[in-house]
Amino acid sequence: MGRGAVRSTAALALLLAVGCTNSGHGGDSARPPTEPAGATASPSASHSSATASSRPYTLAESAAPRTRAAAVAFLRGLTVQPDYFGTGFRRRDPYELGPTSWAVLGADCLWRREPVPSTVLASLTRSFVGPGADGRGEVYVSLTVTVHASVRQARRDMASSLDEPLRCPRERLNATDTVEGMASRGDPFDEQRNASTDDDLTEFGRYVVDGDAKPRRFDWFKHRLGPVTVAATVRHAAGESETEQSAVTSAALAGVGYVTANVDNYGRDRAASASAAPSTAVKGAGDE
Repeated sequence: MGRGAVRSTAALALLLAVGCTNSGHGGDSARPPTEPAGATASPSASHSSATASSRPYTLAESAAPRTRAAAVAFLRGLTVQPDYFGTGFRRRDPYELGPTSWAVLGADCLWRREPVPSTVLASLTRSFVGPGADGRGEVYVSLTVTVHASVRQARRDMASSLDEPLRCPRERLNATDTVEGMASRGDPFDEQRNASTDDDLTEFGRYVVDGDAKPRRFDWFKHRLGPVTVAATVRHAAGESETEQSAVTSAALAGVGYVTANVDNYGRDRAASASAAPSTAVKGAGDE
């Protein structure tokens, strides 16, 4: 697959160059992604003519799944490969969570899985693990794709994610891991550093594992493509240098870019199929 054309590389360069503001996070360590029937695995092939300044990766609401069954089929068919996130990555056990539940940050600032609300059709999380630099432990990546009932609901979900670190400066991911010190920002397409999707949220902070003396870096990314959101968390290995951290972050963000490109491809394929379908209209009907 020709991955060099994926625009997440450019987005990452802008991302690392711009400072962050304090807000937003969406506990995707427990949320869900899936695969769409008909989605292609080549994010660059059908986008050679698109540029960061011309249009974002997106999914028209008219082309998006409209029922829970269609949303689940879409998620199951969406190509998400371990090596999207770097060399040596493999599936983690458990590999999938969802598609009828997702992670919710409770009033007690603990992430827990709950049934998806009526505003969400389906959500699927896939988890991966990769080797840390120089044998310094493992890197954990979780990627969640969620199909919302509408673009409006997807936008509300993005706004809710921005609010989460404000109400919970310390978030419990599970029984042993805590996320804290998050700095974040959000940008719509073509504003500031976002050169790839309709909306973009990013957070950087640290997570603390009970019993460990030093915190580790924690990255969180979330993109909106019409009514679909694609989110990923990255838990870095202990002892990484700044250079190694940047390399891991770059690879993970590129992986998110491959997935957003596949979602965009799905929408383009649907639009192409609709335009190619023969018309059933009767010439002159209704003109009497």
